[in-house]
Amino acid sequence: MTTGETVDVVWSGAWVAERLGVGLVGDEELDDLLGLALRRNPRRAHLLVSNVLGKHVPQSPAVVYGAGFGLGERVRELLGDAAAARAVVLGYAETATGLGHSVADGVGLAPYLHSTRRPVEGVERAGGFEESHSHATSHLLLPEDAALLAGRGPLVLVDDEFSTGNTILNTIRNLHERYPRERYVIVALVDMRSPQDRARLTDFAREIGARVDLVALASGTVRLPEGVLEKGQALVAEFEATGGSAAAAPAGAAGPGSADEAPGALPGAGAADAAAPVRVDLGWPAGVPDGGRHGFTPAHREQLEAALPRMAARVAEALGERATATPPRVLVLGFEELMYAPLRLGTALERLLDADVRYSTTTRSPVLAVDDPGYAIRSRLVFPAHDDPADGPGERYAYNVAGAGFDAVVAVVDSAADTPRLHAPDGLLAQLAAHIPHVVLAVVPSYVPERAFMLPEPLRGPAFSSYAPEDVGWLLQDLSEAELEAPTEEREEAIQSGGAHYAESLPVEYQPSAEYQELFKAALDASAARIARAVGTVTETVLAERSPRPVLVSLARAGTPVGVLMRRWAQHRHGLDLPHYAVSIVRGRGIDSNALRWLQQHHDPADVVFVDGWTGKGAITRELAEALEEFAGFNPEIAVLADPGGCVGTYGTREDFLIPSACLNSTVSGLISRTVLRADLVGPHDFHGAKFYRELADGDVSEYFLDTVAARFDEVVEAVDAEVKELLSADRAPTWEGWAAVERISEEYGIHDVNLVKPGVGETTRVLLRRVPWKILAKRDAGADLDHVRLLAEQRGVPVEEVDELPYTCVGLIHPQYTRGATGADGKAVSAL
Repeated sequence: MTTGETVDVVWSGAWVAERLGVGLVGDEELDDLLGLALRRNPRRAHLLVSNVLGKHVPQSPAVVYGAGFGLGERVRELLGDAAAARAVVLGYAETATGLGHSVADGVGLAPYLHSTRRPVEGVERAGGFEESHSHATSHLLLPEDAALLAGRGPLVLVDDEFSTGNTILNTIRNLHERYPRERYVIVALVDMRSPQDRARLTDFAREIGARVDLVALASGTVRLPEGVLEKGQALVAEFEATGGSAAAAPAGAAGPGSADEAPGALPGAGAADAAAPVRVDLGWPAGVPDGGRHGFTPAHREQLEAALPRMAARVAEALGERATATPPRVLVLGFEELMYAPLRLGTALERLLDADVRYSTTTRSPVLAVDDPGYAIRSRLVFPAHDDPADGPGERYAYNVAGAGFDAVVAVVDSAADTPRLHAPDGLLAQLAAHIPHVVLAVVPSYVPERAFMLPEPLRGPAFSSYAPEDVGWLLQDLSEAELEAPTEEREEAIQSGGAHYAESLPVEYQPSAEYQELFKAALDASAARIARAVGTVTETVLAERSPRPVLVSLARAGTPVGVLMRRWAQHRHGLDLPHYAVSIVRGRGIDSNALRWLQQHHDPADVVFVDGWTGKGAITRELAEALEEFAGFNPEIAVLADPGGCVGTYGTREDFLIPSACLNSTVSGLISRTVLRADLVGPHDFHGAKFYRELADGDVSEYFLDTVAARFDEVVEAVDAEVKELLSADRAPTWEGWAAVERISEEYGIHDVNLVKPGVGETTRVLLRRVPWKILAKRDAGADLDHVRLLAEQRGVPVEEVDELPYTCVGLIHPQYTRGATGADGKAVSAL
């Protein structure tokens, strides 16, 4: 009678139960799901051997996959579709890697990650924990995308058995400190906890303030008499000393209790006369990981599902030449943590072949083998580790393979394990060939992420910027020592000719005259309450609609003073200490992807709110939305102080009024330059750059601007509350009115390039400070909001043309045919400030 077929006749735990008094108490299904064995382990003598896991007992791949998939469906039903779509599934190495992956398939769109005992050079650890009762205790979490665990959706933890709960508690405690969330779901084939352990989990959930649910096929407890550990160890020692173990002898050398004498073995078969294994090229789909060691996404799942029939056909073709029994008995044998790939290959073969297909995997765990129908481990193959493990060479095992009557075996390993030791005379392939007539080797390419890199921590004042360190962290690199400034005319010529991008250099910092500085202060005094009201409105809207604890991410640098003010409003009004960072976004080049990765690693992307000062025609709004298509979880809608262009739905006002921070450059923005993106200075693993103009400290009004606006917070509270109430019930969908106006102006003035039309007070000011302006269009009777624009235009010899029916207060135009030495509309030479 073959292994795995005796469960219905004699319980495969009877041998241990009779000798040690160990028993299973609980649901009727437990005896069908579990058998018992003994192992060499100083912490726990017995081993619960699953009949549906596919680790120690060869089982139908459909049964193994179906058990996990069905548990995943139950998880999805428990969570509901919306929460399940935000879930992440985490499985445990090595035993539950395939089970966890199957659960993730059942949940649906959940990405999957399993712990590993194989460190990978260059991949940063996202966590780790200990499994106290295991033969090998240390688990690593090595996701390629560190943001995989950073979300706040449910975390589903999958293990084959839930015995004491220690491993689960260790995991949740470790991860909850770094990535807190409100809900966890524990999934296991069997829940074997004691009442005390169940109470401990309840207390733990209360302690961390999270809900913890459990889903299992069956539940019960293990009855352990006093002294069972010592009795079990003595029994193992006795059997191994007397040859009672069915561990395999060296290939070709039969002996008492060896696997060669196990029922169903092939008499006389040995490595010397066994045929060489047949290697089959699976045609594994490019870019699809071999498992969940570094993460496995729904997109990977789709690619694998599409490729499975083709890969199974290749294996079937190789088997067709070797396995001649009718129907043949075929084992698909996985390798330690590599459980899911061979399992899915097995399910595809099972559908394709007229054969009795079974599935199991090799393991690191040493278990006593006893050739008895009432014992779960009937035979054992022993072979050296063949994947260069971090803990050094040692023995590995394949259970219930020898003597099980298999006609062929498909050994599936990853390329990291396809080493000379695999093919050695005492290696796994030789051991298989000694007991199974036909051996096929399939190698799945090991997936190794691009070499991971450590992103630096944000720069903070006073080392970088004049802002207080808690006000903003700059996700930038300091390029203060680089020579980046160029005369305005040279920059304009290079930009318009296509010879350089505007972000590859910096304009010479404008030094405001005494008259202009007084104009700035007067404008700030006059508009501080108006700005405070817009700050309060946009902040309250964000708190109500986006997140109760948002992560503010301002677009450097115009958005940064607004981000600091929003942070101060939330602190002043609600006592919230919101994180705030500044990142670079460059028109035509996109947002800093490394800054986004840093945010993914440290925060839930769903909490990130991008902040800018104002909208013009909406180019940056479009740029951000396009850039974020590759970064799941981020909301691309920008929150702005003023939205005169009608480009966003989250704003403080849609009026185009003077925001005094637009009047100046670095001296109102923490002494930071605009951002720089140049290939010789910014590498693929660097943040974009910027300069800190320490030498301009005497003229710095950054804190003065913030303090002046913040001083008006209290007087605008009632107006803010009324305005927010109205906004939350209003239709605030973007109208893109500004974009239409810019296109019309571009054509009317013969410019034919919307990038040279800069609408709004803020953008017009930038044109006058940084570019070579042609003319300014001003809304008739605009009033004091344009005093600084008129002064700058006068200083630069740029005409101001008053027009009617302008949706903005003003628009700055850059001449489309600029050349060195160009003149303004009044005939005066245009010169750099």
